[in-house]
Amino acid sequence: MMIDFRSDTVTKPSPEMMEAMMNARVGDDVFGEDPSINELETLAANMFRMEAS
Repeated sequence: MMIDFRSDTVTKPSPEMMEAMMNARVGDDVFGEDPSINELETLAANMFRMEAS
């Protein structure tokens, strides 16, 4: 196996990474539809005792 550290633009994802990408929960954060962003915003709001973040 050859590893190329020059840039992230030359690396290829492993089969495990491809599987993770294919199974990732995604959505449009602008419309409040990205579950990862929604979870992060809720976490930050709770952390700083704010209504929203």
